[in-house]
Amino acid sequence: MAVLRNYRELKVWQRAYQLCREVYRATNAFPKEERFGLQSQMRRAAVSVPSNIAEGYGRHSTASYVQSLLVAYGSMCELETQLFLAADLGYTRSADVELCREHIGHIERMLMALVKALRRKSRPLESSNPGVLES
Repeated sequence: MAVLRNYRELKVWQRAYQLCREVYRATNAFPKEERFGLQSQMRRAAVSVPSNIAEGYGRHSTASYVQSLLVAYGSMCELETQLFLAADLGYTRSADVELCREHIGHIERMLMALVKALRRKSRPLESSNPGVLES
């Protein structure tokens, strides 16, 4: 198995970064009154996903890494809710929403697989420090 040199090599980070770019593009046409409302919220949630994946990668403990991945997952759920609202309000095209939701589905599966793998890898630590990886 190849060792990753940095977080940018993580497929989940790459996909989350693509999602972030799509959200910025999709929110460009929002009404001016939403510049500091829904548009801003969506963009912050979108940026939070790859940012937390990157931050977690740079942590020195598996538990911190897992926690950062779970924060990224939460931001993604927040973003998906905001996408639904933007679509219902007619602020986004259905094609943009569908593309973002496709990214979200892939990222969700990738994040949970990574969390599961990290937890499984760190299982031997649990006996010496119970509860370290509880979420």
